[in-house]
Amino acid sequence: MASRRAFNDGTLPLFEDSAEPLPAPGSGSRLPSYIRDHRSRLRDRFMDGGAAAMPDYELLELVLFRAIPRQDVKPLARRLMEKFRDFNRVITAPPERLAEVKGAGPAVITELKIVEAAARRMARAKVMQQPVLSGWEALLDYCHTAMAHRETEQFRVLYLDRKNVLIADEEQARGTVDHVPVYPREVAKRALELNASALILVHNHPSGDPTPSDSDIIMTRQILTALEALGLVLHDHLIIGKSNELSFRSEGFL
Repeated sequence: MASRRAFNDGTLPLFEDSAEPLPAPGSGSRLPSYIRDHRSRLRDRFMDGGAAAMPDYELLELVLFRAIPRQDVKPLARRLMEKFRDFNRVITAPPERLAEVKGAGPAVITELKIVEAAARRMARAKVMQQPVLSGWEALLDYCHTAMAHRETEQFRVLYLDRKNVLIADEEQARGTVDHVPVYPREVAKRALELNASALILVHNHPSGDPTPSDSDIIMTRQILTALEALGLVLHDHLIIGKSNELSFRSEGFL
């Protein structure tokens, strides 16, 4: 995992394929005009048209400007896009995977993780302490923001009170690219600790296809049995794909 020690933007290592050397601290050197003008044009386009007016790689460049203030960031943006394929997968990639990309040092990784955290917090704020069943679209948006672009499976449990207000959103387990271990007893135990009355299960499929596996169906039935024995309600189990989701309730699995 990338180091968390303090860093100084002015002494970041050079990219091997960068055309411009990093100015020495205190030298008074300025960015070459072509880099300075490029940054100015991208910022103006963003302010005029928003993120929708920019392809993924240019939006990524804007983020990298803050981490690398005196160097051409296009080579790094290109390498990140080549490895992770799109903007969302770049910002949600684990720090240790980001660190595999040449030029992605602590400052870059920190900036990307800040963007990820901000996106998740904004989406989460729309669903926490709100009646979930009447704000279903906001809940789906949050689940996609938090899980759709992860490279490994993650299993989350949303705990609701008697009025179906979301009182807790917790990660129960992490797994591999196609499996995550889940223990029905632990899910039920945590529901009692939180004094929850109902639950929604959520997990992602890194393949992008939300079709449930046989083990997904068996695991859901085991949790349903454990919850029913305690008088708790299982509203749904959502499987999050890259661009869509599957509801066990809608598909007749619950």
